[in-house]
Amino acid sequence: MKQFLDLLAEHSFFRDLPREDLEFIATCGRNVAFKAGTPIAREGDPADAFYVIRKGRAAIEMYAPGRGSLRVQTVGEGDILGWSWLIPPHRWVFDVRALQDVRAIAMDGRCLRDKCDANHEVGFQLMRRFAQILTRRLEATRIQLLDLYSDKVV
Repeated sequence: MKQFLDLLAEHSFFRDLPREDLEFIATCGRNVAFKAGTPIAREGDPADAFYVIRKGRAAIEMYAPGRGSLRVQTVGEGDILGWSWLIPPHRWVFDVRALQDVRAIAMDGRCLRDKCDANHEVGFQLMRRFAQILTRRLEATRIQLLDLYSDKVV
């Protein structure tokens, strides 16, 4: 059975971080599982973790009045789920639902924020990686909004 640290090191988000940095942040993580169809996060709930997806797929969704739930993005193996743990007020801004059984590593947000405060270089490296995730989510949301309002363009 693989060691927890090796699971982190193999994930694309962490792959090129120095081993000592991985050891430093690994204590913030734990393995979790979600059955297909179950919610992983709900908009407005406290965002106290992010998830390193190891297996399975999950839908990131937002509610649109008159249209219901809209899928913004689908994440799966190799992806990171959640960035709201990083930015106050630390609340989820999307709903997330497991589409398949999901196995992931839950990284404790408070623990990581404390570690980033203690080691600014690690914090900078994580912030750079999350900035890329935020950019992709923003682009996906923009595309969804274009689809939502495309029939209303004059």
